[in-house]
Amino acid sequence: MYRKQLIDLLTRQAMSVRDIAELMEISVREVSEDIEHLRRSLRHSDLRLTVEPARCRGCGFVFRRKTIRRPGKCPDCKSTWIREPVLGIAHR
Repeated sequence: MYRKQLIDLLTRQAMSVRDIAELMEISVREVSEDIEHLRRSLRHSDLRLTVEPARCRGCGFVFRRKTIRRPGKCPDCKSTWIREPVLGIAHR
């Protein structure tokens, strides 16, 4: 996947890594690697990667913003009912 495709996609609509993988028909791991590369590349532009962090649906625990993949379980309540992080691109 090319970074320009990711930028166009995430500028139009915020999506999770899993949604992007399904849309582009590639693995979640590959999308995660591309997003990390994109994050580094955007430092030198007027765009920025926005991350709405993952959140436990059981207790409301909010995970760190750095995490772009869905965590396995909540450290507070041990629930696996977790909403994935949502990624987007916005102008600075």
